[in-house]
Amino acid sequence: MNHLAFIRYQLQGVDALKFLQGQVTLHVDRLATATPRYTAICDLKGRIQFGLWLTKQSAEHFEIVVTQDQSEEFAKHIRKYGAFSKMTLSDPTQVYPEITADSTQFSPEITDVITWQLQAIEQGQAFIRQATAHEFQPQELRLHQREGVHYDKGCYLGQEIVARLWFKAKPKHWLHLVQGQGVAPQAGEKLNADVQVVNSIADADGFKALVVAKPDALAPLGLSILNLPESLNGDVARPQS
Repeated sequence: MNHLAFIRYQLQGVDALKFLQGQVTLHVDRLATATPRYTAICDLKGRIQFGLWLTKQSAEHFEIVVTQDQSEEFAKHIRKYGAFSKMTLSDPTQVYPEITADSTQFSPEITDVITWQLQAIEQGQAFIRQATAHEFQPQELRLHQREGVHYDKGCYLGQEIVARLWFKAKPKHWLHLVQGQGVAPQAGEKLNADVQVVNSIADADGFKALVVAKPDALAPLGLSILNLPESLNGDVARPQS
């Protein structure tokens, strides 16, 4: 498995909130101060290009954490789309993750990233790295159940497709936590046509993984479906009135 590291940026300026509101899938104006939230920037096909942990320090100051393998491309994206916005993106700094309650916090203090990966996977905290960019729609990762996407906000990249799936259809594949035997598969690996790995980690019994899959495609692979936290156990489809 490729080395996993995390990079933090500071985005500051009078246009920072307005700019991010037109980029990410969550409603930035409603984001509580000093509360990291995992969200996404989609491509024009409504698939997640960048996964990021977003923290609002104020309306003019945001902290953004991405995986190191996406950091350079992410910075180019922000500078390209924000070229005419009154804000600045800081130089990158390395940070380390730690689970607190049901979320992830980052600090400059070194932590055990392997332990964090296992905890994050067990809690359904799917995250995107370069190997899985452009592969999954937010709903497939249950991102709306993590308050990482809102369907009543204004336009953002890929919004029309993301909203259409929510209001007019239901994804055929969605996030599951599974236990498997043998070597842990790689992020992005397709175990068959209807099962694709998002994140995985070796454990004493083989491996645990978060996969996007059709439920009936898991049993033939010998994978055991484990329970996700209660907040992520619901139907991924929009509730019918």
